[in-house]
Amino acid sequence: MDFLTDFFTLFLAKLQSPTLGFLIGGMVVAAVNSQLQVPDAVYKFIVFMLLIKVGLSGGIAIRNSNLLEMLLPASFAVIIGILIVFIGRYTLAKLPKVKTVDAIATAGLFGAVSGSTLAAGITVLESEGIQYEPWAAALYPFMDIPALVTAIVLASIYVSKQKSLSKQESLSKQSVTAGGYPSEQEYPTTRQEYLSQQRITASGYPSEPDDTSNRVKIWPIVQESLQGSALSALLLGIALGLLTQPESVYNGFFDPPFRGLLSILMLVMGMEATARLGELRKVGQWYALYAFVAPLLHGFIAFGLGWIAHVATGFSPGGVVLLAVIAASSSDISGPPTLRAGIPSANPSAYIGSSTAVGTPVALAIGIPLYIGLAQALMGG
Repeated sequence: MDFLTDFFTLFLAKLQSPTLGFLIGGMVVAAVNSQLQVPDAVYKFIVFMLLIKVGLSGGIAIRNSNLLEMLLPASFAVIIGILIVFIGRYTLAKLPKVKTVDAIATAGLFGAVSGSTLAAGITVLESEGIQYEPWAAALYPFMDIPALVTAIVLASIYVSKQKSLSKQESLSKQSVTAGGYPSEQEYPTTRQEYLSQQRITASGYPSEPDDTSNRVKIWPIVQESLQGSALSALLLGIALGLLTQPESVYNGFFDPPFRGLLSILMLVMGMEATARLGELRKVGQWYALYAFVAPLLHGFIAFGLGWIAHVATGFSPGGVVLLAVIAASSSDISGPPTLRAGIPSANPSAYIGSSTAVGTPVALAIGIPLYIGLAQALMGG
């Protein structure tokens, strides 16, 4: 009972943090149809500043740390990103009226990482005085890219199989003679028409289907992710922190406004979450259920693996929390355009609506305080 009492006390305290307060405030402002707006250019600049700051701190920490310490958490991040997509493929995709490609895209977005949610988790940890490895922010791409690649590969495989099945069904409906050609009633009127309908080998029989167009190319997916604005900013910050000496600029410019900028970002995300509720209604209650349960489940999986790293390598409780927060988040910047390009047949209202309307608020308002409370109760973080 002491564990539960301590946990719920900590959990309720986290809900009162200013970061989450701005998120809830934004949701309320949008719900009452306020005309308050934050220009898109300001929003993009805030995201850039936050991710550069997170990247710089991670790069500086990597430069001054033992890379072997990162090996196990980074490996777990890759595993989690891939596992999240498979969980969605074999849970959400099996629910009534849910299209498989939409489910895979949704799982891919939930497996990818939100830079703003990561920044929120870091801010809450710092405000609570909880120590964490600064390089933990660098776990972002280890989970983000594998999740997006896995989702697009699974969707491509599924679409290819569906096309193959459709072709087989179409052929089975044709009445075929013993010689393997259509019956006289259905035979093309000219040889040229017949040849135009089938690809003929030198021996005169239909050739094997060419699967070249259906092959999944991995590098363009990785390249799309790396070129995304969020991941580019984060990786740029990591590179600058790792290869240069940016401490003076970091301490004098990037670090001081961090929490204020994050508060504005949370306000915008709260407004966006409420605005997306209309999109979510279009795709049914199953997405809402998934979007509520999935972030918490993904975070618990990551927390468990992070706890293993804590026991095995001394990974800090704050680092375990950040790994869980990364897993609970769903990409809000780089993921949607990558999935639009990689899975064009998926409905953006399904994966973007479920992520922004439900998934992100759950990860922020419930996930962050939940995992901090667990870490403090179990590991004394």
